[in-house]
Amino acid sequence: MGVTPLVWIITIAVTIAFFVFEFFAHVRKPHEPTVGESARWSAFYIGLALLFGVGVGVVSGWTYGGEYFAGYLTEKALSIDNLFVFLIIMTGFAVPKKYQQKVLMIGIVIALIMRGAFIAVGAALIENFSWIFYIFGALLLFLAYKQAFSHGDSDPANGKFMQFVRRILPVSEEYNEDKLTVRKNGKRFVTPMLLVIIAIGFIDLVFAVDSIPAIYGLTQEAYIVFTANAFALMGLRQLYFLIGGLLERLVYLAQGLAVILAFIGVKLVLHAMHVNELPFINGGEPMLWAPEIPIWFSLLFIAATVAVATWLSLRKTRNDRQAKQRETFDGEKVIHAPED
Repeated sequence: MGVTPLVWIITIAVTIAFFVFEFFAHVRKPHEPTVGESARWSAFYIGLALLFGVGVGVVSGWTYGGEYFAGYLTEKALSIDNLFVFLIIMTGFAVPKKYQQKVLMIGIVIALIMRGAFIAVGAALIENFSWIFYIFGALLLFLAYKQAFSHGDSDPANGKFMQFVRRILPVSEEYNEDKLTVRKNGKRFVTPMLLVIIAIGFIDLVFAVDSIPAIYGLTQEAYIVFTANAFALMGLRQLYFLIGGLLERLVYLAQGLAVILAFIGVKLVLHAMHVNELPFINGGEPMLWAPEIPIWFSLLFIAATVAVATWLSLRKTRNDRQAKQRETFDGEKVIHAPED
């Protein structure tokens, strides 16, 4: 793709500038965003991401443009799953609505930093060790299995990691506005706000483990990996408030993501076989019969999977709600039935 250091510097600087703008324009003063505000900014960031993808296609060719769009769509879907966990954490910690923006902003910045580190490590590994695709593929297949059969009943706010944090840090029971620490009787305590940020940072680390191998299964260009991740995270704060109620209705999102991760895992294993250099596999020779899945097929498959998972989720929750309403109506009829 031939990305120069200057382009990298400009891209990183613009990304930082967007987050600085976000903080001073929206997050610095605690408030709960309106639906209109969230919708406008979500549309702006999604439009900006799509426009950037078109620019990549025009400037560098539509092979790279397709890789960007496939990566962006995958990272956006994984980020929405990340939002669902953020929702569970903030509900578990009972974070006041007007302070949730700050928590989300910090969590998103942590996610970008962690993913940036994983991108650099992944690029170095791919450059020097082609066999890493076997490991990435196996990891994604394992994560797909866990994602498909997770029951979503874990509570990150009270998990073993947070229990450990509570044992080593003196914790205040109540929030003190959006402060991270508070002094009481001459002793410094951390507030629940800091615990929320620690929990979200830990979750970000977990999500980076499946996020980066997944997108490296779609492109080997570190620049596309970074920009797809950056655009997927931009506007995520507004999206949280826009689809907060919808998140609970996406009951098949985990299964849809499991299908995507499994597909990319298989794609990575096939690619590893195609460029094989391991001496104990096929005598160290590439298995050229292993098919390379084209990017256009990956893009269509990922988009179709997201669409089907969303449609099935909304249909199920609608049918469940209608069934519950019928049960309530029938119960009322029985209760109010005239006596003989």
